[in-house]
Amino acid sequence: MSSATSVNDALSGYAAGRVTAEQLVAQVAAAYYGEGGRGTRDGLKPVIDVIERAHPGIVELSSASDKPGFAVRLAERPFPRRFESELRQAVASVVTLPQSPVPRPGLFIRLVRAIRKVFSA
Repeated sequence: MSSATSVNDALSGYAAGRVTAEQLVAQVAAAYYGEGGRGTRDGLKPVIDVIERAHPGIVELSSASDKPGFAVRLAERPFPRRFESELRQAVASVVTLPQSPVPRPGLFIRLVRAIRKVFSA
C-alpha cells in the first residue's frame, strides 16, 4: 500500500510542480515494473505509455539470482524536455480519474432502473 501512496504523492506533486519529471518517472516505473514485473499497474498505463515513448529503455532487465524470473533496474537518464507536456497531460488524466470504491452497476441493473423510471413517471 505504501508504494501506491508514494506513486499518488509523486503524481500529485508533479501536477503541482513540486516533483521533477525524472523523480516521477523513477517512482512510476518502480511501481509499474517492480516486484519482478508484477508491480502495481492500476491506472498508470497512460503515464507509462508516454514514458516509454519518450524515454525508451527506462528499465533494464537482468537475471535474479535469489528467485526465479528477472530483476528490474531503473536506467538513470534525464527525461526529454520535449515530452514533458505529454507527460503532464497523462498525469492530469490519471490524477483526475475518480477512484470510487463502489463499482458501477451492471447493464442489467441499469436497464431495470430505466424501466422502473419509465413506469413510475
